[in-house]
Amino acid sequence: MDYFRHDSPLFDLQVNGFAGIDFQSPCLNQSALEFACEQLRRRRVGGILLTLITAPVTQLCRQLEKIEAWRQASPLIAETIAGYHLEGPFISHLPGYCGAHPAKETRDPTPKDILRLVEAADGQLRLMTLAPERQGSAAAIRDLVDMNVVISLGHTNASHTDIDQAIEAGATLCTHLGNGVPLNLPRHDNIIQRLLSRDELTACFIPDGIHIPFHILKNFLRAKPPEQVIFTTDCMAAAGAPPGDYTLGELRVHVGADGIARQPDGGGLAGSSLCPDEAVDNLTRHLGYTHTAATATLGSRVREVLGISAPLLAKPPQTARPTKN
Repeated sequence: MDYFRHDSPLFDLQVNGFAGIDFQSPCLNQSALEFACEQLRRRRVGGILLTLITAPVTQLCRQLEKIEAWRQASPLIAETIAGYHLEGPFISHLPGYCGAHPAKETRDPTPKDILRLVEAADGQLRLMTLAPERQGSAAAIRDLVDMNVVISLGHTNASHTDIDQAIEAGATLCTHLGNGVPLNLPRHDNIIQRLLSRDELTACFIPDGIHIPFHILKNFLRAKPPEQVIFTTDCMAAAGAPPGDYTLGELRVHVGADGIARQPDGGGLAGSSLCPDEAVDNLTRHLGYTHTAATATLGSRVREVLGISAPLLAKPPQTARPTKN
């Protein structure tokens, strides 16, 4: 029996955690990851890219190797996690542009680091977010594209020339466009406008009304051809879980009753608590999408952009909630 027989399954390319489970935690274990996968499946999610943010390359490799071993051992994990998205470490170190990422761990890409990360993911690295202004980025993009990794521009203050070179090298996406920028920007010439104007790039947005107010997102959507828009939740461990204190790697994140994931000490946003099915509801309620179109832009269309086919999905077994991850 197909678990998703009544609806098309969703696919989210940026999931940092779910149901109280932080995918970047060094304490993550297989049972906790299986629980998160089951809870995602019960939210009509057929697949995700498990996302890790900026950290030392050795630490990222260790986490990828550990998760990939569980993915190969567990049918539920293998069905749900279609691969990996690395959001960093090859992003901007500048305040605002690096967002919640640890600026001190950002770095320029090198062939050695890229090969280490691809090998640690056992060839399942599907998406890389990087800043094309970092030294060596154009060559890195070409190398990654040759290894079947999709390149997305994000956490960046790239110039028009940087963006031209990235597109020529093979970049095709923008990561959570409109976010990962300082609160105050030049009125006209800023990275949001530079990327929004590029019809060569598919734009990915977070439709929670928090990262981008819905009336602003409407304007952004008018600027892009409909076929070049997809959505993500960019969710972290608080998604599918009650308000409280969570982690995103080494970062402590507080999520209040308003659902906003905040960095400590009055810092900015740190991912979202949005569930993928809630994102679809927001698209229909606030942005005028039909249910079919909303589901496609957070489902089949995302798979097409990434070149990932949909597996046959069975109803997952009941998994007990782990006591800690």
